[in-house]
Amino acid sequence: MLRMFECAIALCASLFLGQSAGAQNREAVNQEARAILKELIEINTSDSVGNVTTAAEAMAQRLLAVGFPQQDIRVAGPTDRKKNLVARYRGTGQKKPILFIGHLDVVEARREDWTVDPFQFIEQDGYFYGRGTQDMKEGDALLVTTFIRLKREGFVPDRDLILALTADEEGGDYNGVDWLLKEHRDWIDAEYCINLDGGEFEKVKGKRLLAGLQASEKVYVDFQWEASNPGGHSSVPGPENAIYELGAALTKLQGFSFPVKVSEITRNYFARTAALSSGSVAADLRGVSKDPPDPDAVKRLSTNPYYNSLLRTTCVATMLSGGHAPNALPQTARANVNCRVFPGEDPEEVRRTLERIVADPKLKITFVPEKTSDGKLIPIVAVPPSPLLPELNATFERTLATMWPGLPVVPSMSTGATDGKYLRIAGIPTYGIACMFFDSEDDRSHGKDERVVVEDFYDGVEFTHRFLKELATSK
Repeated sequence: MLRMFECAIALCASLFLGQSAGAQNREAVNQEARAILKELIEINTSDSVGNVTTAAEAMAQRLLAVGFPQQDIRVAGPTDRKKNLVARYRGTGQKKPILFIGHLDVVEARREDWTVDPFQFIEQDGYFYGRGTQDMKEGDALLVTTFIRLKREGFVPDRDLILALTADEEGGDYNGVDWLLKEHRDWIDAEYCINLDGGEFEKVKGKRLLAGLQASEKVYVDFQWEASNPGGHSSVPGPENAIYELGAALTKLQGFSFPVKVSEITRNYFARTAALSSGSVAADLRGVSKDPPDPDAVKRLSTNPYYNSLLRTTCVATMLSGGHAPNALPQTARANVNCRVFPGEDPEEVRRTLERIVADPKLKITFVPEKTSDGKLIPIVAVPPSPLLPELNATFERTLATMWPGLPVVPSMSTGATDGKYLRIAGIPTYGIACMFFDSEDDRSHGKDERVVVEDFYDGVEFTHRFLKELATSK
């Protein structure tokens, strides 16, 4: 009996020590992830005065310090301030590589607009504050932490895992993903890509609702609308007036809606979110998920700006200019019309549609071209959606169930734009998976006092590790 009692004591002690070691290990991982996020936040990577290269080199040093070979770590780019980090975690080569991306640059932040210093990492009242805590240095930190953790564990994946942390996603002349595809595609070529800058994990008032799987996004296009007249003295106005002509055209745009489009991804989104909704909204979501969509449901949901943007291409006036003197008739009037084009739709057809609804041959509608750093025009092309991969979806759901059982995966289409568009155009399917929760009612990305919940970040550290390990383990 005494012997059995001693064995029981030993077993309990062993279990306690094992649990304690596990807790300590996770705490150590969390603190390292926190240090990585702090380092990234405190490196200013804005386009005006920041330096993306400094952040890329700092993350490269962390990877080299845990044993990544020098030849598998590259810091390269077109200018001294806009270099990208590409790291390769070698596997057995049984399958094609998976690419993981995040951007290191952030939007501008003025100290006078914030209650705290935007480039000082601050932990306060259960939040991490700083520019990039939501968009998207938290995602960069999750990826770097996971690559370090897997290397220390001696994990051998069934394929190479590629990490690319890049410049100028938020703007600027040197988009990192575009540059890598053109100059060094072999560094990042992969079966598919996981982009942590998309596919939001949504929660409201602390309740976790869903995990997004972003498989498509709208195409950003700007058009210039221009009316022109001979002008003249304002004391003798005639029937021609560039400002009035432009105003009349914009009024027609205001009253116009593009035709409804529903893809495999948005149909899945509407069907899944219907199950999370109630009442008439749930019924309408089910209605638009039908093939063909219920027109009455479409009409009702279109009154909601978010659902309307998921149902069709949208175009809206965003900037105006006109005239040259207060006492002269305007010779020109211009407007910028920003369109978010439904995936797969031809932007040129959108331009022709705008011409048809305006029906004024005197008003010119032209693309506002994007240019590369060397002045070359960037063609505006349709961006295809990425096919929903059963293997990826199953792995995603399986990993979620280990931490949040029953949480639904919801395929989605972003109404905004990410670096995923460059990869999709290049033929690399890309899926936005944020890997951590954000409060839908506290979105401060691009805004002042940007912040993220501390525990959500630490949960993201654990989920990202489990997810990447599961993706790279043969079944």
